[in-house]
Amino acid sequence: MDTKNVLYELRTKSGLSQDELAKKVFVTRQAVSRWETGETVPNTETLKLLSEVFDVSINTLLGAPQKRVCQCCGMPLEDEIIGRNKDGSPNEDYCKWCFADGTYTYSDMDELIEVCVQHMAGENVSEEQARAYMRQVLPTLDYWKRYRELGDDGEFERFKKQLIGEINDLHVEGMPEVRCLNALVGKYVNLEYRLPNGASVKFLDDGTTYLGTQLEPEFGGERCFGVLANMDFILVCTYAAEGADPELVLYKKR
Repeated sequence: MDTKNVLYELRTKSGLSQDELAKKVFVTRQAVSRWETGETVPNTETLKLLSEVFDVSINTLLGAPQKRVCQCCGMPLEDEIIGRNKDGSPNEDYCKWCFADGTYTYSDMDELIEVCVQHMAGENVSEEQARAYMRQVLPTLDYWKRYRELGDDGEFERFKKQLIGEINDLHVEGMPEVRCLNALVGKYVNLEYRLPNGASVKFLDDGTTYLGTQLEPEFGGERCFGVLANMDFILVCTYAAEGADPELVLYKKR
């Protein structure tokens, strides 16, 4: 799809007039009209503003001429999983699992490989094949090539270790010791809890990336423990298969 068609479709889906969009990106209505007829294309700075207004990548605005992958884990990058900078703007080089709020969430390649293998292995791909593939691909990606330059000197890893210590110090009955925390996007872990009055509530933001893990209970059974945390809170819950019938065990502000 050409840029002119992309912009027209995004604008009309958002319910914006040409004049309203023009005001949001500091141009004239005539400039928006010229974009939509294909006479001109927005400049780089305006594309950044349009990316924020429509919450899509610049690559999408330009008609997706490039097939992009996360430069940390290699996952194909779609608009809904693009990572975010500290100011909330999209970062088109990384997914939400690897880059959240301006922070790289993985500093250990082996740890990332093991997380990816869990999702890749299946009927047609063995764990060994998935692991071998990731060991071949990751070193070719920009993040790992530039790790010394891009890394935070272990600051985020120290934060994760501190968080793990705080979680284990809670001594939740039946929950085994937490050994690692992985990046988890809110959309996939934002469970709906039933309140005593019959109402339902969600505690997380679908677009935010959290740290968390799933644990099998020490006493057995079909329910799992789920742990989620960030700078502000620690949440522990239990749930049945596929996140069904969740129950909140603990919510603690940090």
